[in-house]
Amino acid sequence: MITVVGTGTGAPLPEDVLAGAELVVGGRRHLDAVRPAEGVEQVVLGALAPALDTIAEYVEKDRRVVVLASGDPGFFGIVRVLAERFGSERLQVRPGVSSVASAFARIGLPWDDAVVVSAHGRELRTAVNVCRARPKVAVLTGPGAGPAELGAALARKADARVLVVASALGSEDERLERVTPAEAAARDWGPSVNVVLCLDPARALGGVRTVAGVGVGPAAWALDEGEFAHRDSMITKFEVRALALARLGPRLGELVWDVGAGSGSVAVECARLGAAVTAVEKTRDGVERIRANAVAHGVDVRVVHGAAPTVLSDLDDPDAVFIGGGGRELPAIVTACARRARRAVVIAMAALDRVPAAREALIGAGFECDGVLLHSSRLAPLPGDVTRLASTNPVFLLWGVRKPLDREGVAQ
Repeated sequence: MITVVGTGTGAPLPEDVLAGAELVVGGRRHLDAVRPAEGVEQVVLGALAPALDTIAEYVEKDRRVVVLASGDPGFFGIVRVLAERFGSERLQVRPGVSSVASAFARIGLPWDDAVVVSAHGRELRTAVNVCRARPKVAVLTGPGAGPAELGAALARKADARVLVVASALGSEDERLERVTPAEAAARDWGPSVNVVLCLDPARALGGVRTVAGVGVGPAAWALDEGEFAHRDSMITKFEVRALALARLGPRLGELVWDVGAGSGSVAVECARLGAAVTAVEKTRDGVERIRANAVAHGVDVRVVHGAAPTVLSDLDDPDAVFIGGGGRELPAIVTACARRARRAVVIAMAALDRVPAAREALIGAGFECDGVLLHSSRLAPLPGDVTRLASTNPVFLLWGVRKPLDREGVAQ
């Protein structure tokens, strides 16, 4: 058996943890804390592959191995790697308290409604987008993805957030510090950071939950136009919005642009489905309307006041883009968005003569392109308790999906 023991957040190790062990694997501070008996081989856990190969030599000879890890080793920890290599039936896991649970306990907040995201050895942008989209997030940090980098990425995009940086949990040097993203960006935090909590103070407590974590999501989407404040019916109709959302595929950890956002109906719906969203709108009254709609639906939408494509250069690269306006500037806007979108671009157009240029821009940027003309008729009441069909204005919806890359990085 391989015994995996969680330690490092304050709870003492069981006295019998090393009984009969012939190999002990762990970080240097873990090994120094337990001091294995003389004759017991020790492996300092750095690069995983050599350590796993050494463990395999002992397992093949039915010799007992103990692996020391931080907190709960089954929570973004080494249990997954060991189970994949040796099989879960060979593991005896004795978890400690995770750094996430410890940090929330220290500040007196429940965390069943928190989203936990790891930035250790991963792209920081996913953690940033989750922090923008959710009011209570725990970020497991790593080299190049610590409080300073997270704070710098959030400073202009989510300035209402508070970061709680938890360092050296369970030790005499333990500290928890509340800072703004800008303050976090200006500090050198050193190597002892365990986890960073990103909180919206107004919503951090949360309510009663049945499902832990992200939750079950919205009960409906493609909401009726009456669910949004808008001007003179200048809003993406729900039939068009339904297909646009399907092609955008907004999800947690991603960033969506809504360019020419108008009322922000698409932006709000993408945020309700878990994405971080930036809405671009050139009119001042439109900006205020988008903000009001975001507040009404309980989501975070960053609103940028300005005209595309000029203002797009200052934004982070999106995963998907919805373009709902543009006029004569539409080809230039599509080109700018298509160059930077990682996955998809969706365009809604009332003028059919703008379709060829938009399609050409998508194809030129390496997208597979398709589209459809949507012309719906809705039930409308007539006197005498009867109904008629009331036509909506036709809209052409064009979408581009970026072609997958082969192993050499060439579009297939």
